[in-house]
This record gives sequence, C-alpha cells and structure tokens, in this order.
Amino acid sequence: MFGLFKKATLLASVAGCVALGASPSFAEIKIGSVLAVTGPASFLGDPEKKTLDMLVEDINAKGGINGEPITLIVYDSGADANKARTFATRLVEDDEVDAVIGGSATGSTLAMMPVFAENDIPFISLAGAVQVIDPVNPWVFKTPHTDRMACEKIFADLKARGLTKVGLISGTGGFGKSMRTQCMDVAPANGVEIIADETYGPKDADMTPQLTNIKNTAGIQAVVNPGFGQGPAIVTRNYRQLDIEVPLYQSHGVASKGFIDLAGEAANGIRLPATALLIADQLAADDPQHDVVTNYKAAYEAKYNEPASTFGGYAHDAFMILKGGLEKAGSTDGEAVRAAIEGTKGYVGVTGEFNMSAEDHLGLDSSAFRMLEIKDGAWTAVE
Repeated sequence: MFGLFKKATLLASVAGCVALGASPSFAEIKIGSVLAVTGPASFLGDPEKKTLDMLVEDINAKGGINGEPITLIVYDSGADANKARTFATRLVEDDEVDAVIGGSATGSTLAMMPVFAENDIPFISLAGAVQVIDPVNPWVFKTPHTDRMACEKIFADLKARGLTKVGLISGTGGFGKSMRTQCMDVAPANGVEIIADETYGPKDADMTPQLTNIKNTAGIQAVVNPGFGQGPAIVTRNYRQLDIEVPLYQSHGVASKGFIDLAGEAANGIRLPATALLIADQLAADDPQHDVVTNYKAAYEAKYNEPASTFGGYAHDAFMILKGGLEKAGSTDGEAVRAAIEGTKGYVGVTGEFNMSAEDHLGLDSSAFRMLEIKDGAWTAVE
C-alpha cells in the first residue's frame, strides 16, 4: 500500500484509504516533492525521499494529519534545474498539491521557488544556499543551515587555532558558488584574510593545478573547500597527494558517510561544520537533540539497512515542521499553513532548534552546527 514507485520520473508514495479504514472519497493532504533521487546529487535526494516515505507511512498508520491521510507525490529531477521547474509546474497544475518539500540542490530550489510562490503554495527547501531565504519570500522556507553560517562556523574554528590566512577552492555549481561568495563576504568581519581563490567545474576530475597554486601562495595557513558531490572528495585526495600540510576544511555539503568512502584515508584530519546526527552515539543523554536524533537514526537504519545521513535529517525536519503547520492551521488553506510554518517556535529537530519568524524563514542559529573532525574514518566532535 505504501512505497509504490513508478520507475520513470514520477516516484509516488500514495497513502491508501483502505489502510485507514476509510472510503475512497475520504479527504487527503497532498504533499509534493522534487528531489535529486538519481544522478550526481543522489546522495542528497535518495535519503531525503526515503525519509519522507518513512514518515508518511508512519503518520498515515497513526491516522494521518488532522484525521486526513497524506499522499506523497515525488518527482526525480536528477538535480537538473530545468527539470525541477517543469515538475514544480506539474505539481501545481496537475497534482494540485497543498504543500511542497524538496529542492535537494540550490539550483533546483531557485528554479522552483517562483512557481510555488506565484501559486500560494508553502514550500520548504532542502538546499543549503542562503539565497533561498534571503531575501525572505513569504512562501519559501528551508531546513539546512545556510552556507553563510557554515563560513562563519569554519572561520571561528580557524581563529581559535590562530589561523587567519585562508585559501578557497570552490565548486562552480549553485551551492559552491554561493558559499564562496558568502565566505568572501564574511571573512573580514571574522578576522580572516582570503589570500588564494581557485575554482573547479562539476566535471573536473583533477584539481591538482588549482591546489598547486594554493600550496605555492606565500603565507597560506588553511584551505576551505565550498562544494558538494564528488568534487570535494577529489580535492581531498589531490590535497594529500600534493602533501599540503595546512588544515583542510570542507562544508556541510559533504556531511555524510559517502564523502568519507569517496575520499578514503585522505579524509582523516578534515574538519567541517555538520549536524548532531553524525555524532549521535556521542551525544550526552541530556543534550536537547539526543532523543530526536537517536530515534530518527534508529528508525531510518532499521528500515533501510544503511546509515542515516544529514540530508535525510533535513527532510525529516521539513516534514515535521510542515506537519506542525498543517495541524495548527487545521486545514490545507495555503495562507493558513504558510503563517503557521512561519510561526514555528521551539521545534527541536535532527538539524537543530527551529525558531522561525516573518524575518527568518530558517530559524536556526550557529549553535545548531557542530564542528567535527574525521579521525580514523569516523566523525568526532571538536572540543
């Protein structure tokens, strides 16, 4: 009944009325999603989709939201922004969804935002760039920390280590480009000087020339790599091959076991800001996130027999925030649900504690980030 998927571009998880003991005419809540389930960003979209499937199945088994079952309609964009916009239009015009969770990547999210905003449909994005919620669009929210917050968290750690002269090597995709801009912007206020600035394309298979330029930059003390996907793993391997001795920092865009697997032993010693999920087994019992993190991790891993990821955690929080908004609104009226989401306060999720407002459609602060270091192929908290 749950998890029935079409193999083409539509991957639909339809909540059946029989499972709830209702007639086929029973009302439903339609939640749409456009995710990078396959393709180069599948490490984002696959766990996001699996998380949404799991949560919808669980909530429907408990009676749905406000007594109504949920129908989840998922399209696979493959992280292609043009496909994402086409699917966004389909969700609005053909599927008539009540709300949307998705946009695994920044480019896809930015392409879809106008479609949902113009049709008064609440949209919770799973993308990282700050442009998703700055400036604020009344209909658009997000759950991942912003790239700007990541830069500030990294720079704070660098300063604590007495390292202030930094090189950037950034991906030219939507997230990498955005985070580079944010790091350049916040560096002066954080006492950091960017003295080298290199980029690489999404299809580049060797970043040795760019890293050699950085290595030969006089005074370089650390390197930061804004990016996601396979690029940062290639950067990491090339970094070690060149015997660059200064610390290397990655972004939360690679905060998954998949990055460690791709980078291998070269990943050891790398630091990055990430969520509590990656160190769930190290959280103190009285940590405010302990229960939600460990419960999500246990449920996901029991169902799918694979490690839970940061990106699935973003989907978990988006769904729970939307669920809270629907419950508070008491209907699927777009404006009522939008206002209820905007009023989210004190929700402790897998990603952190969310406190949204009309001026802040993310609602996280830097305390939601944990600075981690990879040691012996595993995540450890930086004290």
